[in-house]
Amino acid sequence: PTGGGQPGDCGLLRWEGGEARIAATVRDAGHPVLVPEEGASLPAPGTEVQQVLDWDRRYGHMRVHTALHLLSVVIPLPVTGGSISPERGRLDFDMADPPEDKEALADEMNALVARDLEVGEDWITEEHLDANPGLVKTMSVQPPRGAGRVRLVRIGIGDGQVDLQPCGGTHVARTGEIGRIRLGKVEKKGARNRRVYVHLDS
Repeated sequence: PTGGGQPGDCGLLRWEGGEARIAATVRDAGHPVLVPEEGASLPAPGTEVQQVLDWDRRYGHMRVHTALHLLSVVIPLPVTGGSISPERGRLDFDMADPPEDKEALADEMNALVARDLEVGEDWITEEHLDANPGLVKTMSVQPPRGAGRVRLVRIGIGDGQVDLQPCGGTHVARTGEIGRIRLGKVEKKGARNRRVYVHLDS
C-alpha cells in the first residue's frame, strides 16, 4: 500500500453472507490496513474472508507510474513531488523554465513505449545506495530503509537500459503496456518548480 507514492489499493472483502467495499489500503506500523467504506458492515472477528482487488484501478496506477518513470527520463532533472491516479499523473521538477517543446517530449516518451522495453527490478544494499546518491531522482521522498537492501526498478536491459532508480511502487512488465502518452499542462509552482502532467489515451 502507498509504495512509490501510489494510492493504496481498493476492492472488496467478501465472506459468507456478506461483503464490504474497501475504500483504501494504508500502512500502519509496517502492516497493511484495509480501510472500509464509511458505513460498511464488517465480518465478525475470526470470519474467513476473501479479498478481491480492483484490478482495473491497480493496473491504471501501474501504467501511469511506469509512464512517470519515462517522464523522468526525458526530463532528466531532480523531482520534487508527484501524484498518481489511474488515468493521469504528474511530476514536479526542479526547473526554472517550462519545457520548450512538449510535443517533442511526448514523442520521446512514446518512442520508449513503442520499444516495449522490459521493466524489472534489482536489489542493492543501503550502503551501495549511500555510495551512489545519483540513483535517487526524488528530492522530497527517500527510498524506504531499515531492511538492509533497497529495490531498484530498471527499464530496459543491458545497453538498452534507459532508467534505474529506487522505487517501491507497482509497474507494468513492459513499456508497451502503457499505451499512448500525451503531456498535459505545465504549471509553475514556484521560482524553480514546474509541474508536468501526463495523460494516458486509453
